[in-house]
Amino acid sequence: MLRRQHAGAAVPNDPDTTLVTATAPIANATHGGRAKCLQRLVRLELPVPRTVALSFDAVHRIADGQMPDIGCIVSQFPEGALLCVRPSSEDPDWGGPGAILNIGMNEARLKELSRRLGGEAAEALFARFVQAYAVHVARLDPDLFDEVEGANVSEYLRAYEAELEEPFPLDAGEQLAGVLQSMARAWSGTSARLLRQAKGAPADAGLGLVVQEMALGLGKGECGSGVLQLVNGDTGLPQITGRYLSQSQGRDALRSDTESLYLTRDPRGPSLEELAPEAFEALKEHAALMRRRLREEMQVEFAIENGRLFILDGMRVARSSRAAVRIAVDLAEEGIISRQEALMRVPPRTLTELLHRQVDPQAKRDVIGRGIAASPGAATGRIVFSAPDAQASAARNEPCILVRRETSPEDIRGMHAAQAVLTERGGITSHAAVIGRGIGLPCVVGASNMRFNIAKKQLVAPDGRVFGEGDTVTIDGSRGQVLAGAPTLREAALDETFQKLMEWADAACDIGIRANADTPDDAQTARNFDAQGIGLCRTEHMFFEPGRLTVMREMIFAAGSEDRRAVLERLLPMQRADFTQLFEIMQGKPVCIRLFDPPLHEFLPADRAGQRDLAEALGLPLSDVVRRIEAMSEYNPMLGLRGVRLGVTVPEIYEMQARAIFEATIDASHAGEPVVPEIMIPLVSARREVELVRTAIDAVAVSVRNQRDRDFTYRLGVMVETPRAALRAGEIAQHSAFLSFGTNDLTQMAYGLSRDDAGRFMSDYVQQGVFPEDPFHTLDTEGVGELLKLGAERGKAAHPDIVLSICGEHGGNPESIAFCRSAGFDYVSCSPFRVPVARLAAAQLAIADHLAINMV
Repeated sequence: MLRRQHAGAAVPNDPDTTLVTATAPIANATHGGRAKCLQRLVRLELPVPRTVALSFDAVHRIADGQMPDIGCIVSQFPEGALLCVRPSSEDPDWGGPGAILNIGMNEARLKELSRRLGGEAAEALFARFVQAYAVHVARLDPDLFDEVEGANVSEYLRAYEAELEEPFPLDAGEQLAGVLQSMARAWSGTSARLLRQAKGAPADAGLGLVVQEMALGLGKGECGSGVLQLVNGDTGLPQITGRYLSQSQGRDALRSDTESLYLTRDPRGPSLEELAPEAFEALKEHAALMRRRLREEMQVEFAIENGRLFILDGMRVARSSRAAVRIAVDLAEEGIISRQEALMRVPPRTLTELLHRQVDPQAKRDVIGRGIAASPGAATGRIVFSAPDAQASAARNEPCILVRRETSPEDIRGMHAAQAVLTERGGITSHAAVIGRGIGLPCVVGASNMRFNIAKKQLVAPDGRVFGEGDTVTIDGSRGQVLAGAPTLREAALDETFQKLMEWADAACDIGIRANADTPDDAQTARNFDAQGIGLCRTEHMFFEPGRLTVMREMIFAAGSEDRRAVLERLLPMQRADFTQLFEIMQGKPVCIRLFDPPLHEFLPADRAGQRDLAEALGLPLSDVVRRIEAMSEYNPMLGLRGVRLGVTVPEIYEMQARAIFEATIDASHAGEPVVPEIMIPLVSARREVELVRTAIDAVAVSVRNQRDRDFTYRLGVMVETPRAALRAGEIAQHSAFLSFGTNDLTQMAYGLSRDDAGRFMSDYVQQGVFPEDPFHTLDTEGVGELLKLGAERGKAAHPDIVLSICGEHGGNPESIAFCRSAGFDYVSCSPFRVPVARLAAAQLAIADHLAINMV
């Protein structure tokens, strides 16, 4: 007869071996989540079988060979009761050894159960235990019992004894001791430790064990076991789901696809609701009570003996990202948890799965290559090897995957046309990665385990399979995988619960969240995700449109200043239209425009065919074109003539851009709120650079005001990307309205690392502990962070009202946002599709700080 828990606590003589009662000293941090959950179920007076919990310390001692008083543990249960042992880790995601059922089976129990259950059922139960004990405790090969026919216990026992050369233990205490020691040592093993560390567990994470009286789920009348939950784990919508299997134990129902019964009435077959209506109603009531009182959607593990219901366990419902959002919002809407707690329950990075299509978790994956997961989402298409081919494919409405050794600004249109991008080279902040995240394009970079034969238009997998142009592949940018074929994809899911969660996040957030947006489409995406403005608009991408690229090249080849101005006059209306669109889309929200940054050689063709076309377009001899391109080449162009250095030495470019910004400001202000543009000077390292550019831009502003007879306001600031700019921020701030730290280039220069090449060795560096994380992926708060702090402190000291921000790719990382809040930054700016992640992360940080203050 099963007994319910009663008053009492520790098993005699052992405080770490505790009978689970309403008042027993059990905590998640000392006994694990399962033990604590069972105690909560006991407090709710649910029909939980009698249970003893062993603490982390007790299990640790067992692993070292110091056994508890097994007799005392066994004495807590009715004489002859069968027991099961389950793991109880601090976090259920960390796993643990599998449960062992039916401990205590021996010949005496076999006879008794044969009378109750029938000989065949009793023999099957005993055989099951012998097999589980042999494999998990004695560590025998599972194949040992393959030749045993049926559930012949005598044959099982004989096979065990022949293999181990000792009889099978028939004493319940000896069996229990063996199981406890086996599970304790399994948790301490190297493989188990590495596995749970990969899931985020500390190396010394503890394991508790719970010993529970068995509810057999076998016998006359309606008997069985199953699981039930009140919500769909995929959608988060209310729905009774689960499985039930008659004449079964533990989680057998989950392992049987054909014999399991429906839970609710169903025309397709029998259901638990029909077979045991009273138990089913009680089960639903218990599940609803657990949801209300435990303040969580729970999966209930249960057993039924002759119509009588027992609750064996409760665990948090496994859920998709979509369901996690809906569950948190619904619990808050019903008043079960607060809005703040709902926000804290959704990990920010899970939102990424809602914003992009993903490979269906149930789909088969034929992985043919791996690289860096540079931009999340998944897409399927036919392979193309050039940007023009991608554009042609898009024109035919054929989805394609753009495959390149690495991308450059010339590939922008091809990237927009493709469904995803795969590159052989590059890191987390390479060109393909940054653009991919900006436009929501799935991207895998640094796939160096594959061979890219661009000339032959072939992609060779590590296993030797060859994929050519036109073959279908899938890019999973969330996992960094390349898949053969077209697995099922799951669509993005942004519904009303997502919007509601974001509204709550904005109410809690105490730092601004802007978006990096280079095009009107980017700006619209940022607007759709409620970004508080544009923190970085990279204007150079606007020049790569086909009609503009030729004009840009003419400007580069112009003979002098006046000729350059004449050519740039043709670009002026195009730039003005770009900026007007951005201002109108953002509807009065701040827009920070970075002036032209890249070296001019990026706009020139590198191959002979392109150079020949350029010579023809400009009407120049090919030799003159080649000579000019060679003269403009630099040994290290990323540290050469670019950014503010171009603004100082070729001022006509910045003057044209400033005019376009100011004229667009006036045009856009006609239709709506007054626009106050922010103009950012890139790659500054000296105060004098700012003075020179500011003087030129102020002069353009005066000219536009006079010509248009309209006044306007603008703010001029600096993009801090060089260590010297951070160190000299005090004097630079005196001439700036804001300082925006570009952490991509600042990290490159602080480390002396090329972000495009670091991917080749970064994994080795992280694995060997040189860097804790890839500094281009996670902000280095110690090194680069010190430059940020120094720059912020010195900038504020010289100019107390200066606005501080970061606009590198780190801006969307929760860890970076935490650093920026502590350092006194006003806002962060990130790719448009990372804005919701940043908004939620910022809200969680503010809530955590508020809770910490209240606790003090």
